[in-house]
Amino acid sequence: MAASAHAIKHGYRSGLEDKVAKDLEDRGVAYEYETLKMSYNVSELRTYTPDFILPNGIVVETKGRFTTADRKKHLLVQAQHPKTEIRFVFQNPNAKLYKGSKTTYAQWCDKHGFKWAAKRIPDEWV
Repeated sequence: MAASAHAIKHGYRSGLEDKVAKDLEDRGVAYEYETLKMSYNVSELRTYTPDFILPNGIVVETKGRFTTADRKKHLLVQAQHPKTEIRFVFQNPNAKLYKGSKTTYAQWCDKHGFKWAAKRIPDEWV
């Protein structure tokens, strides 16, 4: 998903990130944006920078598209950082993983133990 001019102006990489940030601000929820760097190993060391870190330590990743590379990365990060709670906010949690797939983004999260929400961070997460 291409970032809107407003999202880019405010430092966000996508329209969904921009909407989630505005919603958190409207609710008076403090958050950090892309301040945490988490190393993970594939065959070489890489770095993952989550979108939002809530005051309670929950890491929130916003996704319009949830690619194969994203899914692999999050499984590695989850395995290598088991004490970090990573949750997803999807633009459309009912989107299929790929054309012809029977599995949705939400079903993938359920299968792998990730909590998820649609379009906004739920109150109970903050």
